[in-house]
Amino acid sequence: MNPVVGLLSMGADPDKLAWSLALGVVVGVNPLLGSTTVVVLGLAAGFRLNIVASQVGNHAMYPFEILMFPVFIKLGDVAFGTDKLPLEGHALWYAAKHHPWDTTRLLWSWEWHALVVWAMFAAVAMPAIALGSEPMLRKMAKRLRQGRAAGSEL
Repeated sequence: MNPVVGLLSMGADPDKLAWSLALGVVVGVNPLLGSTTVVVLGLAAGFRLNIVASQVGNHAMYPFEILMFPVFIKLGDVAFGTDKLPLEGHALWYAAKHHPWDTTRLLWSWEWHALVVWAMFAAVAMPAIALGSEPMLRKMAKRLRQGRAAGSEL
């Protein structure tokens, strides 16, 4: 079963679910590789959102996190006028995979510039995603309630 449908079937509030999914999606593409699960967990708990839905959104975005990393780095370069990243392509991915802490320390100025750009993106994207998905989730919840009511009449 689709996890979102499952959550709605268990009575999750569609509006809160929309914000939970949006949080997971937005944090799921942040340029600090390897941080999303813990960050989403903390933010969802802190804002009293649905932790399961937030993690569903987060984990669905994993391939996009990898794709968006160089985009946020490049936009950070442009926004802050920094020099080009000292590692490229395979060397960067190798370093990040095998020496994540050392790579983060080396790349910190590019990383925090990318995080600032991502934060501006997140400030726009999260409400847009949540507000855009709320009507669909409300409609899904209504259909699920109607289906249960029709099933109980039998």
